[in-house]
Amino acid sequence: MSFRPAWLLLLLSAAVLYGAEPAQLGPEELARAARIDSMTIPTPGELFAALQKPGKPNWTSAYRPPIPTSYKDRAQIALNLGGLIADGFIAVEAQDSQQVKNIGSDVIKLAKALGVSQNVLSRGNSINDFAETNQWDSLQEELEATQNEVKNSMQSHSDQDLVILVSIGGWIRGTQVVSGSVAANYDERTARLLRQPALVNFIHAKLNDISPELRNDPLVKSVNERLSTLEKLVALPAGKTPSPDDVKKVNDVTTELMQEIQHKTHGQ
Repeated sequence: MSFRPAWLLLLLSAAVLYGAEPAQLGPEELARAARIDSMTIPTPGELFAALQKPGKPNWTSAYRPPIPTSYKDRAQIALNLGGLIADGFIAVEAQDSQQVKNIGSDVIKLAKALGVSQNVLSRGNSINDFAETNQWDSLQEELEATQNEVKNSMQSHSDQDLVILVSIGGWIRGTQVVSGSVAANYDERTARLLRQPALVNFIHAKLNDISPELRNDPLVKSVNERLSTLEKLVALPAGKTPSPDDVKKVNDVTTELMQEIQHKTHGQ
């Protein structure tokens, strides 16, 4: 597979594999991680890989209707691009070639709207080719490569703030799917995946670090406020596993967040 922040993947998967409580990161560890790697937010692929350890989820039940691809607000485009990339991982897990192609096309449309490099756009053909021939492992790698190309392209144009929003959009959509799957088939091992208060705190802090212009964007402000609610939900005492009600509340918050992120009236 292509680039993955391995230390975060270990945090996510260890609890599922061994039934252990997820390691909690302190301020020093988070600061060190931020110095080592510009983005330490787990990708949707990592979240879904950890979810699959105890059993295979019903991936098609996580599908959502197509979203608009004609947003004008750059913050909203970036958040939705992250969510769409997560949708691509869901379609790959479901081994649904037509869904992969549809989502791949929408990913390219939103990427174009952010002015990303030609390298990103050329990956649309590769995604279609791999989907046509059902090369699922290659598709997984291509989606990760596309996500990294988007980030690298925007970083080269000093759009680090948008890179953060893309990653947060993917994480929110991934967490929505994970919490929905856990809520539908509650299991204590997978429920522990949602107990990551240090991670949510870190994501919240990344939002507070972006430029004042983007931070004051109405949609970004709303996302930031809802992350505060989400942080409280996952900040359980050490040794306590999220209950079915806790999981449902996490799913409700992330579902409301995704609905707001994809709502067409913002900034139009």
